[in-house]
Amino acid sequence: MGVAVSKAGVKHPVKAIQADARALLKLLGLPKAELSIVLCDDLFIQGLNLQWRQKDEPTDVLSFAMGEGDDADLNPELLGDIVISVETAARQGQGLGLTVEQELRVLLVHGLLHLLGFDHVDPADAPEMRAKEAELLAALGGGTGLVDRASAHGEVVDAPDMG
Repeated sequence: MGVAVSKAGVKHPVKAIQADARALLKLLGLPKAELSIVLCDDLFIQGLNLQWRQKDEPTDVLSFAMGEGDDADLNPELLGDIVISVETAARQGQGLGLTVEQELRVLLVHGLLHLLGFDHVDPADAPEMRAKEAELLAALGGGTGLVDRASAHGEVVDAPDMG
């Protein structure tokens, strides 16, 4: 199992998120999976958000799945890339009374589930993703998933996966 964590524009330790990612892959029964995580600043993720979603604003997490598209069968163990803005995670976490590490964990779980094909844009899909977020976060020590947060406020979480 390979989890590569890199940074773009931030100075943030990677040990905790790498350990969480490895634990999640083990929990999900994906011992040979490979995952890339980029911890970045708002400027970096805003550029990706504009390029891939035509939204010229920072977001919290983007997922780029390797298991979709024309070359999906080349290496099924390559899950893809998760890009997380540490700056946005810090702001969101502070607003919820969470540490940046706790919010990064929530965003990691959400992004990973998108890589695995879970979605929430269609209201019929949201309960499955909400339940899986809750299950994985509970296994890591607790927390409320993004889909659950949005549901509690009557919102629709904007799907950040890029396919």
